[in-house]
Amino acid sequence: MVERQLRGRGILDERVLASMAAIPRDRFVPPGILSHAYSDDALPIEAGQSISQPYIVARMTELLEPRPGMRVLEVGTGSGYQAAVLAQLGCGVISVERHAELADAARDRLTALGLAERVRIEVGDGSVGRPEDAPFDGIVVTAAAPRVPLPLTEQLADGGRLVVPVGPRERQELVLVIRHGETLERHDCGGCVFVPLVGASGFSEEEARRRRWPGLLLL
Repeated sequence: MVERQLRGRGILDERVLASMAAIPRDRFVPPGILSHAYSDDALPIEAGQSISQPYIVARMTELLEPRPGMRVLEVGTGSGYQAAVLAQLGCGVISVERHAELADAARDRLTALGLAERVRIEVGDGSVGRPEDAPFDGIVVTAAAPRVPLPLTEQLADGGRLVVPVGPRERQELVLVIRHGETLERHDCGGCVFVPLVGASGFSEEEARRRRWPGLLLL
């Protein structure tokens, strides 16, 4: 997975590659599809959600430029895989998940891997961030937003980086936002297709259901 899907497709950060190699992706995949755990695909998990394909996890992590001691907000815990990769890199992660059952399962996985001390999982609307815990050195959003969520940009520390898929159902752009004082620098980093970010700064529940969003995929 690391050599062919990540290094072979241009992931260059050796620390990210080492973290992806160290975290067993099969621990985050439902038992019925374990044979696909290391395939270059997004896979279904509980609550109608997905675990991202390995490449998109590596790409988003690399764009975040993680470093030991970095405070990261993750919006959308899902299986806990992205949080595990960041924790393995030495980041302190606060992860927000809408579905309590996913949050509980992710806590159990992270505890079993010895990473629970670096990850705190909260249940709630991650689209509005965690203002009570801000500012953050990095924010990663694992679902598609209709636009860059304003509350998340406001919770970035100076020099902080936000990685978020932005756009309509058919196709989004993976966007990197870097805060420089009162200025936000934006970079578009390639097309992608994600499940929707549901919440006050995302899509409504009704719109998300109506759109029949596909699984996660990097184009």
